[in-house]
Amino acid sequence: MSAQTLAPPEQIVHLSGISWQTYETLLAEIGDRQIRLRYNRGNLEIMVPSPEHERFKTIMGRFVETLAEELEVRIEPLGSTTFKRPELSGAEPDECFYIPNISAVKGQKRIDLTQYPPPDLVVGIDITSRSENTLQVYADLGVPEVWIYNGSRLRINRLENGEYLEGEISLAFPSLPILEIVRFLE
Repeated sequence: MSAQTLAPPEQIVHLSGISWQTYETLLAEIGDRQIRLRYNRGNLEIMVPSPEHERFKTIMGRFVETLAEELEVRIEPLGSTTFKRPELSGAEPDECFYIPNISAVKGQKRIDLTQYPPPDLVVGIDITSRSENTLQVYADLGVPEVWIYNGSRLRINRLENGEYLEGEISLAFPSLPILEIVRFLE
């Protein structure tokens, strides 16, 4: 096992050579604390969100909810619910939403990705970490669309053939071009 720090130790720690069982144990031990875990094929990222991160997370979550209301699109917001593909990947997105698949999960207390689809839209805030590993995790989970916002730029990533391609149109909100989203966020 090796450790690599990308930001101050209290913010992000990367560990490699971590077993799936260790990831599951950490999830159980951490509980509802303000710590996020992301697991990808033996690599574990532990993050303590900063106030700046949480501010942008809240803004983006409210933006998606407001957008859905204005466009009369039904959504099921599930925040930072933990999603897992055992032995492969697991993550707690900053925000996530079920949109076309809302009826599949409405009212569910637990979402097992072997029985239910992944969220239709994941929003990630990328202030201190790099999103390369994030996208691989969400590709493994089968998330069709990931928005990544860094405080000044929004990237819309659409899953195609197991990889994300950056685009200008959202699958979740196809009538709204990215430039309009960025203007609103500014």
